[in-house]
Parts: sequence; structure tokens; C-alpha cells
Amino acid sequence: MAEGRLARLAAHITGRGAAVGFRVAVLGAAGGIGQPLALLLKKCPLVRELHLYDVKGTAGVVADLSHINTPAVVRGFEGNPELARCLKGCDLVLIPAGVPRKPGMLRDDLFKINAGIVATLTSGIADACPKALIAIISNPVNSTVPIAAEILKRKGCYDPDRLFGVTTLDVVRANTFVAGACNLNASQVNVPVIGGHSGKTILPLLSQASPKAALSDSQIGALTTRIQNAGTEVVEAKAGTGSATLSMAAAAFRFGESCLRALSGKGGVVECAYIENNEKIAQGLPFFAVPVRLGRGGVSGVAPLGALSSHESRVLDAMRNELGGNIKKGQEFGRSFSI
Repeated sequence: MAEGRLARLAAHITGRGAAVGFRVAVLGAAGGIGQPLALLLKKCPLVRELHLYDVKGTAGVVADLSHINTPAVVRGFEGNPELARCLKGCDLVLIPAGVPRKPGMLRDDLFKINAGIVATLTSGIADACPKALIAIISNPVNSTVPIAAEILKRKGCYDPDRLFGVTTLDVVRANTFVAGACNLNASQVNVPVIGGHSGKTILPLLSQASPKAALSDSQIGALTTRIQNAGTEVVEAKAGTGSATLSMAAAAFRFGESCLRALSGKGGVVECAYIENNEKIAQGLPFFAVPVRLGRGGVSGVAPLGALSSHESRVLDAMRNELGGNIKKGQEFGRSFSI
């Protein structure tokens, strides 16, 4: 039913049917997140062309997806020499590229590998499609988004309204866990999640859940901790074979689809995302996840939040140093990376 609504939207926008839409690239398309994300995008009526890039392995993914009877045309690109061709003319670029987290590994441990990958890909975006919306999934998001911002600045095409860290999985998890605790339909629950995208920098605003959640103080504490540590929960359950891939792909698709709906002119599109902003709630931190109003140019504003509870205020105060350090580390890397 949802696909039918999107098809009607695409047809209404273009006047020529769902086959006319947007060119979307997935960088890291052969990986554990990239493949299911590409599958979901192939089925999206707002996608006209789906460009899949990775260092290797895209040919098989393209062959597989191209057998699905949806209008989106799938094309594959492998290796740095083909990055520019992949990105040319793209409206939206999603980046799940990099290595996954393993048991005992912190997101910060991923920095040494994923930082360079994100910097290189962002440099390619600056050269080939500087006006595209960029959605960064690669961890540690708290640092990789500032890295991308610095690369884009050095390339002379930084637009803070077009760069996002995808924190949607935190929202998806919060919605699911709150629904379970309150016996609600998870698809009808919305919990704004602000701050960063790792551990204690994740702040679910349970006091502002919709519908209103009747939670005790102990439930709030337990749910907050579970949402913050949910990534580790999956890593440990997979016992060394990977990290959250399917849920991350679903969350990334939700964010990507929202971007496409906004690009098409649909109003009222709001998603939490990690962006550069000077909102009061960020307390001077240059990057901070907030509920973002999406429009044709990317960020069109920030949706208002209510007053934080005393518990939420304490969590916010406790995260500042860690998140600030993550941001600074990314900025310093981006300024020194060879492009």
C-alpha cells in the first residue's frame, strides 16, 4: 500500500509515471548494509536510476537486483577510477562504506579505517555532484560527518543544508523498544532522538514520545540505556560475524526515501539527523542530531522540541565532552587529509 502511494506521488510529480524520478548512489553497495539498502531503493518508485559503487563485488549485486520488475535502472561501478562516473548527476548519495564493528570494538576504533574512506568518497562527491544531498551512514558518524564537512569546505562546495549523518536507526530502535514496553503499535510510535550516534551521546527524548508513553523512572533509565547500547546488542548477538546491517539498511532507506520525498516537493517531511546547526539545545556543539525539516534544498529548518525532563537534561550534560571530542577529531582529520 505504501509503495502504491509513492508511485502515485511520483506520477503526480512528473506527469509521466513512476519511472521518472531521481538518480541515487549507494557507496559501499556490496557490503552488509549496502546490499539490503540497494534492494529497498530498487523498489522505491521515486528512484529512476540506482548507481551502486564499491571497491569490488558490485557486478553480482547489480545482476541480482536488475531482475526485479521495478522501473529503477541499476548500474554498477567498481574501484576509484569509476567513482566519478557513478556520482555524476546524482541527486542523493548514501554512504554505508567502511568496515563493520566487531565484538569489543568501539565506534571510535573504526575511525582509523573509515575516516579515510569517507574523506575520499566525499572528495569524489565534491567533484562530480556537489549539489547532491549526502547521507553518511559510515561510523563513527559523530566524526565522519565533520570529516565530510571539512573536505567539502576545502573543495569550495560545502552546504551544511545538504550534509546529513543518518541517525534514523536510533529513532527506529527507540520507537520499537517504547512500543514493546507500552504495548503499542511500533509503526505508530515516534520518539525524537537527539545528540550523537554512539553510546552515551544518543539521547532519546522519551518524555516527548508520541503517543505519550506512560513510563516509570526505572523504565526510562532502562530504555535509555538499551537504546544507547542497541548496536552493541546486535554485534554481540552476531558473535563476530558483523554488526547491525538489516535494521540499519531499513533505517537508512527510511531516511533516503524521506529525502527523495522532500526533493520532489512533498511538504511536512521531518526526520532526526546529525547536522551542523546552532540550535540552543546543541549547547554550542557544531554538529548535533535534531528533528530536521527536509525540503528541496535539504535542511529547510528544525522542528521544535519541548522542554527536556530532568533525566534528559542530565544525559545531555554528560554527553557534551565526548561528542565535542568526536567532532574535533573529525574536523582535524578532514583538515589534514590529502585530497
